[in-house]
Amino acid sequence: MGKLAQRFLDAAKSGVYRAADAGIPREAAREAGLALLEVSLEGVADKGALLQRIAASFAFPDWFGGNWDALEDCLTDLSWQEAAGYVLLLHGADELAQRCPDDFGVLIDVLGESAQYWRERRAPFFAVAIDPRLRLAFPVLYNERLR
Repeated sequence: MGKLAQRFLDAAKSGVYRAADAGIPREAAREAGLALLEVSLEGVADKGALLQRIAASFAFPDWFGGNWDALEDCLTDLSWQEAAGYVLLLHGADELAQRCPDDFGVLIDVLGESAQYWRERRAPFFAVAIDPRLRLAFPVLYNERLR
């Protein structure tokens, strides 16, 4: 098993990270046997569109309320996506951060709180912002040693 896949299995390392592309994290999540949830944030222009896009991409249940609290409720439940752990890939995160900085900031807070929730339950939860230029201010998910 690769080092990144092993890292994904360590719930204590759950959190919000950045990666230049999705290929390596996608492969490592599959290797680790974790649920892989992907969403494209490209073209999202406001909170409503952001929440709708996430809800559709992650197959949220009908009771999703379309607000930040409901997003956190869904991300800390995930009973309809039952798995040993979760890797979320957020495509276009860098663009969303520029286009909607306030909404992006709240999204990152919700993802961080969700990671903390799962960490306390000893289940891996990794939100990975795909950031080709690595400009976002999150820890880098992997370097060449972790491939």
